[in-house]
Amino acid sequence: MRTQVGIVGAGPAGLVLAHLLHLEGIESVILEARGRDYIRQRVRAGVCEHPTVELFRELGLATRMDAEGLVHEGLSLRFGGEDHRIPLTELTGKSIVVYGQQEIVKDLIDAHEARGQQIHYEVSDVSLSEIDTERPRISYRDSDGVSQVLECDVIAGCDGFHGISRPAIPAQQAFDREYPFSWLGVLAQTRPSDDELIYAHHERGFALHSMRSPEITRLYLQVPNGDRIESWSDDRIWSELDTRLAADGFSLIEGPILDKNIAPMRSFVVEPMRHGRLFLAGDSAHIVPATGAKGMNLAIADVLVLSRAVKELLLHKNPEPASAYSETCLRRVWRAEHFSWFMTTMLHIDPAADPFQRRLQVSQLQYTVSSHAAATSLAENYVGLPFG
Repeated sequence: MRTQVGIVGAGPAGLVLAHLLHLEGIESVILEARGRDYIRQRVRAGVCEHPTVELFRELGLATRMDAEGLVHEGLSLRFGGEDHRIPLTELTGKSIVVYGQQEIVKDLIDAHEARGQQIHYEVSDVSLSEIDTERPRISYRDSDGVSQVLECDVIAGCDGFHGISRPAIPAQQAFDREYPFSWLGVLAQTRPSDDELIYAHHERGFALHSMRSPEITRLYLQVPNGDRIESWSDDRIWSELDTRLAADGFSLIEGPILDKNIAPMRSFVVEPMRHGRLFLAGDSAHIVPATGAKGMNLAIADVLVLSRAVKELLLHKNPEPASAYSETCLRRVWRAEHFSWFMTTMLHIDPAADPFQRRLQVSQLQYTVSSHAAATSLAENYVGLPFG
């Protein structure tokens, strides 16, 4: 097969990129290791930054988001049993929208299929070659097990942290930090206990109250690395959430738990994000701890930059934006990495921290909620810095 852009991965990064390229008249083919039903249902992030929402509206992809998404104009930092609201919109003039990543993927797949474009699902044995040339190639087996070769002008590696794209780039420098705790994530069939997100710092560990819809609540607990999900019964989860989220006037609403999992926390960046005609985007190039709600938004920022670079390269024979792709993206990536690290270290309990470090943590929280400048900085980063 022959196409202009071969996209590895049908997550938000790959799907948004395909849509942006289509608007410019650039052909693309998406290859995905998982099945269609799986990627439409897998539970992921749910916070859309202001620039992400604005982009989706501009692209005509926000109809369902605007109808079903939950607009939030603030969030709470909870510590010492007290709530401290950060008024995002009052401080920045912007808001966020809570809308599940799986819902975004559904919207993108529906738009892709409405254009008559096919996503090749359940491919295997994917490998990249000739990325230093103007005709890079993707070899793979299709869902029937038949060997295929896709010749491209550009390859976009949107296949996540464990994908095959990043290892194809030689001479990389990786920046990595693993945190001494994990997140236990819970999806519960119950209305949210509060109208906004609550980030709770507690001596027993961090907790987060979030939501996916007026009927579905998303909750998180800090747990030790190596904890097994089998150790966390539903009763134990609700008891721990009730303890860590406790505050005057707050009552945790319980309900049937639909899904629970444990995921480690890490920060990761690889440089460069490009080699030859291979470009990395999203989790294939960087990972952020979920505390800052940046992962999906960073991926979308990457592919917006990439779509413009590909347009200049293929339609106008201008290689400069493609050459600057990595440097351009990394400026935003490192800002988001810092913010995510800041939120994580301020709110979580490090099991190795001494009393001095614990007091510094509380001091930082107190300063953040009492200083207009500090609260504004948090709000500005949380709602999302402008794309580009």
